[in-house]
Amino acid sequence: MTATARPRQALVVGATGIVGQNLAERLTAQGWEVHGLSRSGRAPGAGVHPVQADLADPAGLATALAGLTPELVAITAWTRQATEAENIAVNGAAVRNVLQALEPAGSVRHAALMTGLKHYLGPFEAYAQGEMPDTPFHEDEPRLDAPNFYYAQEDELFAAAARAGFTWSVHRSHTVFGFAVGNAMNMVLTLSAYAAICKKTGRPFVFPGSSTQWNSVTDVTDADLLADQILWAAATEAGHDQAFNTVNGDVFRWRWLWPQIAAHFGVEWEGHEGRVRPLTESMAGTEDVWAEIAAEHGLVEPDLGRIASWWHTDSDLGREIEVLTDMNKSRKAGFTESRDSRDSFFRYVERYRAARIIP
Repeated sequence: MTATARPRQALVVGATGIVGQNLAERLTAQGWEVHGLSRSGRAPGAGVHPVQADLADPAGLATALAGLTPELVAITAWTRQATEAENIAVNGAAVRNVLQALEPAGSVRHAALMTGLKHYLGPFEAYAQGEMPDTPFHEDEPRLDAPNFYYAQEDELFAAAARAGFTWSVHRSHTVFGFAVGNAMNMVLTLSAYAAICKKTGRPFVFPGSSTQWNSVTDVTDADLLADQILWAAATEAGHDQAFNTVNGDVFRWRWLWPQIAAHFGVEWEGHEGRVRPLTESMAGTEDVWAEIAAEHGLVEPDLGRIASWWHTDSDLGREIEVLTDMNKSRKAGFTESRDSRDSFFRYVERYRAARIIP
């Protein structure tokens, strides 16, 4: 009698996040044995084995990961700190600690790291300041002459790969449209909550960002597409030891999409009218309004702080520069998937509704 082959094992770091949840779901559907690491230890989805650990605790990580033999490691988590120096120290160490904890097993064949367009734009405290490459951004642009925690994370990945002999890939996404709760960077859910609050209070759905973002073309990243690119890179020689931009492959203007979002939620809208009108200001003090909405509609999450990330949406929509990303390197290497960004937005809205997270 032939023994059943053990499924391939994967470790998703940040498995409760907007990308990690999606990737873990896809891996499970493909028959992988998936372990999802998070600080909370919450089960990130059906069939995913939760692992609780703090990325800042090397000893705790070693204990939590003991006995695991992942062939694929995907690091999709980061922790925002007060300064870029702290971002570098904390998030660089997180990559180092995970990969060092797995070294004794010697099982890792590929490690994927999710980063983003701050690789080209610079860190939050010097965001879009100084000299930057022209758009669309290309992967072969030299690093900016400024401290950047994405560079520190990459360097830790490169060093671990050289030591342990596995291949790597880096995935630079733009704003991610996806499904997650309690995520620090979730524009779909943030704008959905904003629209619901506007409807409840009779306010107009005001575009909070800059004239540049209202009028310029931009792109975004569907979490589905990002997960697919990570899986493709891990399984494809052309994806090994490479950094790839990761966006949907189409472009749009917010002045085109904004009225459609307003119509979907049944609210009146206003575009950019001469100044930035941040959500962190307009939505301050609306926690009780959200709690009322949650009670009225039987929603599962009454805590607005776990639903909306005003600061992150303000950061994305308030930029005074065009942000656009080139996907030719990925296409030439063989990854040719794309997504319709409008469809992505509304597909996730309906998924949040079906999960009773928004009304």
